[in-house]
Formats: sequence, C-alpha cells, structure tokens
Amino acid sequence: MGVQIAFPETAPRTALIARPVLGVRARPHAASLTLLAADVIAIFLARALAIVLWRWIHPAAGLPNFLEFWESLGLLVLVYAALGLYTCGALGTVEELRRAVMGTGFVFLALTASLSFLRQPGPYSRRQLMLCGCFSAIGVPLARALSRRLFARRRWWGVRMIVLGAGETARALIERMQAHPEMGLRPVACLDDEATRGECAGVPVAGPLTLARALATSLHIHHALVAMPAIPREDFVWMLDEWGSVFRHVIVIPDLSGVASLWASARDLSGVLGLELRQNLLVPLNRLTKRALDIAGAILLGILAFPVLAAAAFWIKVSSGGSVLYSHEREGEGGRSLHVPKLRTMRVDADALLMRVLSSSPEIRAEWTRYFKLKKDPRILPGVGKFLRRTSLDELPQLWSVLKGEMSLVGPRPFPAYHLEGFGPRFRALRNRVKPGLTGLWQVSDRADGDLEVQEALDTYYIRNWSLWLDVYILARTVSAVVFPRGAY
Repeated sequence: MGVQIAFPETAPRTALIARPVLGVRARPHAASLTLLAADVIAIFLARALAIVLWRWIHPAAGLPNFLEFWESLGLLVLVYAALGLYTCGALGTVEELRRAVMGTGFVFLALTASLSFLRQPGPYSRRQLMLCGCFSAIGVPLARALSRRLFARRRWWGVRMIVLGAGETARALIERMQAHPEMGLRPVACLDDEATRGECAGVPVAGPLTLARALATSLHIHHALVAMPAIPREDFVWMLDEWGSVFRHVIVIPDLSGVASLWASARDLSGVLGLELRQNLLVPLNRLTKRALDIAGAILLGILAFPVLAAAAFWIKVSSGGSVLYSHEREGEGGRSLHVPKLRTMRVDADALLMRVLSSSPEIRAEWTRYFKLKKDPRILPGVGKFLRRTSLDELPQLWSVLKGEMSLVGPRPFPAYHLEGFGPRFRALRNRVKPGLTGLWQVSDRADGDLEVQEALDTYYIRNWSLWLDVYILARTVSAVVFPRGAY
C-alpha cells in the first residue's frame, strides 16, 4: 500500500525552518543573464576578429559586413535559448559544449546557405560567415567557462534546491555539488524522516519529509533532488506523485552509482521506464573518429611544441647533464607493455635516492603509498624539473607515442607497475580496454591532489562515458591546467 503524505503549512513552523537556510540566495535569472552576456560578448568579438582577418584578404570589407553581425547575433541567442543553454543547472559542461557548438554550426550554415540561395549582391561573403562561425564556436564555450570561473562561487549563481534525504547518498551528492558550483545547483536544506535535525555535508536538515511543501513555498524553491535509494519501490512512486505537485523540477537519483551517466537516455518500454546506456567506444566509427583526432592533434601540437621541446632539452642538458629523455615501461591497451618517453625532470640517481628517502621517514612512506608522489620530492631537478612537472610539459615527447598509435591524446594515464598494484583487478581490466592518454580527466580535475580512489573514479567515469565532446572538453581543460597549474608537483 502506498504512503500518503500530508503537507502541513503553519507559518511559525515554516519561518523556523527557513531561518537557517536563508544564507543561500541563488538567483537563476541572474546566472542566465550572465551567460547571455558572455555569449553576446563572445559573438561580438568573434565577428570583429573575422572582419579584421577578412579585410586583410579583401580590403573592401567594412562596416556593412560588421552590421550583419546583428542578424547572426539574434539568431544565435534564439537557438541557444531553444537548446536550453540559458536554463541554469539543467546541463552538464560536456552537454553544454555539444549544444553550443552544434547550435552555432546550425545558425552559420543556415546563413551561408541562405546567401547561396538568394544570391544576395554586395560585400557579404559566405566564407567570411563561415570564418565567423568557427570563431564563435570556439569563443562561446570559452566565454561561458570564464564566466563560471569568475562567478560560480557567488551567492547569486545557480538555482536553489531541497534535497529529499540526508543519508550517505545525499551527503555524497551535496559534496559533489559544493565541489563543482559551476553545475549551478545549490542545496539549501535537507528533509529526512530518520534524521530530522543536524546537518548533511554542511547543509541543515530542516525536518521530516512532510515539511516539503511548507519549506518550498516559504523559500520559493522549485527544484528537488531525491536521494533515498533504499525506499521500497511502491512507496517511492507514491512519494514522487506527491512531490510532483510541489516542485516543478524533481531529479531522482537511482541506486546506480558508477554506471555510465553522460550518454544515458530514458526509454519507454510499454509503460516501464528503462535506461539505455550507449557504449560509445564499442562503435567502430567512434574509434576511427578518436584516432583521426589523435593524429591531427598530435601533428599540430608537435609543430607548436617543437621550440618548447628544444629549449627544455637545452635547459636539462646544461643543468644536470645526462640524457634529455627518460623512458619508463608502462601498461597499455590490452595489458600490453609500452615505453613512455618523457623529458627527464629527475636526478640521474633518482631511484636510489627514493629508496633512501622512503626508508628514512614513515610519514613520507605513507604519502608515497597513498599518492605515489611526494610534494617535496628531493629527486626533482631544481628549476627546470619543477617547471616542467608543474606545467606537465615533460609529457610532450609522448606525442610520438600518439602518432604511433600506442597512446591517445585523451585517456587514462599510463601508470608504472607499482602504481597499478594499488588498484583492484576489475578496474585494471577496465583500463586495459582503451589506450592510455597524454592527458585525462583526472589530470584536469584533481591532478596530484587526487589519491588512488579519486583516480579510479575519474578514469572509470571517462571510459564509461566517452564521447568526442568529452575529449574536446578535456583537451580544452588541459590548456587551462597548463597555463594555470594547480595540484601538480
């Protein structure tokens, strides 16, 4: 029999509940307007840059070409709005990237096609429009990422939500939302029948589930996150019916932790809800696309990085002598052994020095056991070694491994045998399904600050949720991680 829930609404009780959670004043309209302003600025700059470059080719291009910008601006904003890009908290970063690029491409292809169809005379140019479209497709996601970097931790960013549940699942979700404010989801209170007081990951537990309507009404909250996977199915369905009359948006967290989530889609199986999980890396076309990206990216990056490699090699040779390159045996796709080249950042006697340091201090040995890195590593070459490791530029010689097909631009990092021994057999088997990467989700998220558990979680997420857009997102984040290094040593 289903659970019938009553929602009492008493003003004194509501005020008492609301008092501890009034500190979070997220305003979704302010965040949406911020993203809109970022888009307009990015499109404006993309148009200006396209005009400047086009005038270099065709000096006749001028003000009439720039005024055409208003047409494309209006169309882009309308398409972005239709794709849900101004609904704060509705999309993940990878899905937002995909929609922004696809929307931009659609608008500029449509404008280019219309010029071809109408054969409009004058200074307008299809090639100029395509150039502007390319700059906009790059600039809009970058402007949005910059906006989140600047404003995501402000009190007004995002949408407020009530978390229904205060157990371990709720705690893990709240901690994730707090660690990633760019998601735009701000939990302000928890409701739970078992824990009616206290806090959950710093969020106050305001009372039992029966207070959902009173709290939502008093705080004008329209979003709820249901994090109670242990409730019996029949009771849970009745509860969702009740909460559906209180909140406009209800996010249900099923007990499927670790399952692929980025490309999961709902399926209606004659009245039964199903989740379709796409294994993108099993599709041959996807693997060919990833390989094409690897080859093109490795060639381009190799050309751009050659001066850096030459300067770094000279610096290493002058400062310490010995070999410039260092090669270490790692485990690759299918468990096969491969030799990973790097610019040498350690002393020639690094292995012997490490053994002496580990045997001299239990604290250092414990740090090594947890991270397989040392924050104050005596093996690192002063100057050049610290610089190369902090910026990860010591990894650039692995572009040759990418060209040979032993590695990919993006994937789980290849670890030495002693590092892999810290993982379980299931995760090692999962890693062996894909090529190791020059960069990866762990490197752009936590880098050296993440222990083995974090490394396993992020690499597992990448493998199960792979897409071309996820690779593009990680590559873009890699540039930011190199320019603004954090957690690398």
